[in-house]
Amino acid sequence: MKTILTGFATLSFGVMLAVGLVGGALAQEEHSEAEPAHFPIIKPHQEDWSFAGPFGTYDKGQLQRGLKVFKEVCSSCHSMNLVAFRSFEELGYSEDQVKALAAEYEVQDGPNADGEMFTRKAIPTDYFPPPFPNDEAAAASNGGAVPPDFSLIAKARAVERGFPTFIFDLFTQYAEAGPDYIHALLTGYDHTPPEGMQVPAGTYYNPYFIAGKSLAMPKPISDDQVTYDDGAPQTVDQYSRDVSAFLMWAAEPHLEARKRTGFRVMIFLILFAGLVYAVKRRVWENVPH
Repeated sequence: MKTILTGFATLSFGVMLAVGLVGGALAQEEHSEAEPAHFPIIKPHQEDWSFAGPFGTYDKGQLQRGLKVFKEVCSSCHSMNLVAFRSFEELGYSEDQVKALAAEYEVQDGPNADGEMFTRKAIPTDYFPPPFPNDEAAAASNGGAVPPDFSLIAKARAVERGFPTFIFDLFTQYAEAGPDYIHALLTGYDHTPPEGMQVPAGTYYNPYFIAGKSLAMPKPISDDQVTYDDGAPQTVDQYSRDVSAFLMWAAEPHLEARKRTGFRVMIFLILFAGLVYAVKRRVWENVPH
């Protein structure tokens, strides 16, 4: 009888433990859906970029469209302090076009002969002027948050792809996590928060945001906001692709040259290895082993 009672007690404890574990798992799952503990909530999708892979190149037409999106939309809040106007010649613009583009902006210079600072029209050697005079002014105009500089944003913002994906990335030369993230973020504002999720006032839900469930930046762009002269679609998706590619170029303008150099180095190493092997065979062929 004692053995039966002991077995029954053990069985009851096991059932209670199992029920508790299942209930805890369901509660944890429910909690995770409402208030996630990891970000981004949704990982960016791997997009198809012209500059992807070991032989990828920039699409200059896309870069020019991306520059236009940056100028008309992003530059009102975000700076690009490390990009000079003369660099835009690499996008296919002529020297005169670059001069005209630079002249659209004013930069601070000086001091003059009287020891005072002054403003003048920008020239190609100048860098893209920031929209605010300092970080304090930027924070005051953006709810206390300083918009990040966009010079290196495509290399500084990325989502880890985890195991085993990163192993395959070594062979595919995947380096587009930044543009993938930017595109996902810009197109992710139309998602609706799950029921029960608390989104802080003054912020905007975006499941692709890398640092939280919402961010202070409202949806920055909408369809037909920027006019394209080449007939490309004027949609949020296309705008996001173009500006993401442009920001990738800004962060790594010499990507094409780097890939060409890498390809030449690989060819050289293969030929050199073959030459070393042939010399080894020639030197040691008459030596008994």
